[in-house]
Amino acid sequence: MNRLLIIGFFLFSISATSQRNPFKNISEKDGKIGIGTSFPDELLTVKGKIHTQEVLVDLDGAVAPDYVFENYYSGFSEAMPEYKLISLEELEAFLKENHHLPNVPSAKAMQKEGISLKEMNLILLQKIEELTLYTLQQQKEIDALKEKFQKIK
Repeated sequence: MNRLLIIGFFLFSISATSQRNPFKNISEKDGKIGIGTSFPDELLTVKGKIHTQEVLVDLDGAVAPDYVFENYYSGFSEAMPEYKLISLEELEAFLKENHHLPNVPSAKAMQKEGISLKEMNLILLQKIEELTLYTLQQQKEIDALKEKFQKIK
């Protein structure tokens, strides 16, 4: 009878403790916190959706893509000396062969490795800046053609 009381008390204690723990989906392993996982692989690992109002990402170690415009208008960029805006013909050849934009990971690579938000946002900003330059170049060509057409009329 004494043994049954001890086992009953033990089971009640476990049950009561687990019901009072509102953080049962949070775990800690080797100093890493997991939410929705028992095996966190980074300082904070979340398996599931995150709802937030804002995310602030530091640019430590990253270069913002102002080098696209700097290179285009100055002919050189100190921030990224190796950067070169490729021609639309070179871009088309790359797309035809690789089926993704230059410097953008392929869908297969993203699926396998995931993506870094900091890195991807900077890559996408670079592509927007490049598209802006291509658009400006095309507009200059359109304006020149309009002018030639007006002279022919």
